[in-house]
Amino acid sequence: MRSEEHVGWEGDFLVRYLLVQEDTGDEEGDVLWGRCAEVEGLFADAPALPREVLTLRGCPRESLLVQAVTADLEPVRLLGNGMLSIEPADPASGGPALFWDLEDTAVLAQRPTPGDPGRVDIVVGAGVARYDDLRGGRRLPSSPRFELWFPSIRGDNPSGGCRSIDGLFTPRPHRPTQPVHLIGCEPAPPLLALLCHPLPQQADPITLRCLDRHGRTMANYRLGLDTVEARPSVLGGTLIDVTITDPGHDRPTLAARTVWEIWSRGVPTQPNQWAQFDAEGRSAWLNLTRVGPYGLHGHSGGTYHLDGQHATDRSGLLLALGEALLGPGANYGMNLDAVEDNLCGGPSVVPPFTLVWHHAAITRHALAGHILHHLGGLSYFEATVNILREKGVTIVLQ
Repeated sequence: MRSEEHVGWEGDFLVRYLLVQEDTGDEEGDVLWGRCAEVEGLFADAPALPREVLTLRGCPRESLLVQAVTADLEPVRLLGNGMLSIEPADPASGGPALFWDLEDTAVLAQRPTPGDPGRVDIVVGAGVARYDDLRGGRRLPSSPRFELWFPSIRGDNPSGGCRSIDGLFTPRPHRPTQPVHLIGCEPAPPLLALLCHPLPQQADPITLRCLDRHGRTMANYRLGLDTVEARPSVLGGTLIDVTITDPGHDRPTLAARTVWEIWSRGVPTQPNQWAQFDAEGRSAWLNLTRVGPYGLHGHSGGTYHLDGQHATDRSGLLLALGEALLGPGANYGMNLDAVEDNLCGGPSVVPPFTLVWHHAAITRHALAGHILHHLGGLSYFEATVNILREKGVTIVLQ
């Protein structure tokens, strides 16, 4: 099933969203649940979590997390958003992994672990959200292994671990939900069957597929359908409006709304359109470049020009690099690990080639404080240049 097949319908409104149950491995493939003219409430900033104090007990001194927070010159105090996983110490023993989000994490103190000079206790403040319930059979492993991820330190890989965490296992309220309204919805049989049961029920999440005016998929988001309500649509006809009262928190932020409006006209064709946005808007723009466009694979040689005057944050640098090599609306990696992978054989352009980096001093200065501890304390700019050069790209900084 292709999105383009559902652009036209017997209505006066453009189809901008599809409800799809994605391929579950059977012969049917994706199953259409409905198509909608609009969605209200999709863009929402998650409410801030209440602040809590946690003590990470017994963090190994050799871990990047400890090295970052105990650095002599510039110890890291703001770890940002992160994630905690708890898994069985022996993977062969089985059992589910349990996960927590750590929001806006700040280091409050660090000190040697009593009786173990090779480990450090770290006290942090954070908003804590558990999204694996320990009830219903999801029990803490008998010999748990604690892993911590902080992208500000280690990208998408673990930053370190600890032996235990004080203050983690405590009752806390669920994050408040914000409903989503599907406006002008033409339901398909699976959605009609769900709506015939008015009481809350357990339903598999559905994918909200967001389309531009050409029918191209811009992005996909998962929506929970445990509680839904339907009524005649404000757009009239035989359409309905559907309210999902607890859709989950995987939604684009309010800052993404303006970005999406630009992309809804089609893939951007002009360079630096993302430059008008702040860091949050640029991040939303980068997320929309996941779908391409990409050209033929394996092309090498030639000279490309990177405009660095707006590459003043991480997302901006990645967007500028993607535009330089592949054109507007594309990316050459969502992070430096992905950039390195693409240099080894990714989309369209592979080394050797020449990259002329204009206004390089602007990017260097803006990213001087973005330190990557797992790469020897290099700044994000320096690490990017090093990766490109190590993979065979000739860099000309201007």
